[in-house]
Amino acid sequence: MNEHLPALRTDAPAAAAYDPASLDLYAPAPAAVELAAERGPVVWVPDAYGRMVPMPKHLAPPPMVRPEPRDLTPLPLVDPVAQRFLGAGLGGGTFAAGVGYGIGEVINAAAGFTSGAAMWIALAVLAWRLPARAIADGRRGSMVNIRKAVIKRSTFNG
Repeated sequence: MNEHLPALRTDAPAAAAYDPASLDLYAPAPAAVELAAERGPVVWVPDAYGRMVPMPKHLAPPPMVRPEPRDLTPLPLVDPVAQRFLGAGLGGGTFAAGVGYGIGEVINAAAGFTSGAAMWIALAVLAWRLPARAIADGRRGSMVNIRKAVIKRSTFNG
């Protein structure tokens, strides 16, 4: 049965054997006594979870630099540059709409003139010139020449 155990070395120093039943494993190790006068100042700093933990002052992070006070005067509701862009956009859009409306009105007037007013102007000019022609001829009324021509062609397809 000894063939399964490892061979003991004779040149190694003797090691304490492991004994799980021994209470020496669970006894606290002797600690050095630390006096309050020997210890440096301690500061409390927050850890990663927000709890305050003690730390020697020489190991603590440097304190935060106090930030400059902010200017808390109220700002305008809309940025002045944005107001200028908005005004230019609205003004330009209104100008373009006005120009488009004006051009449409000019085209509409031209179309109305050619369809309606030109007809009435032509009738007025015709009515104004018609009596002058009748007076120039020396007769009342107008002259009508009727020419009747009868052309007869015979063809024989037989």
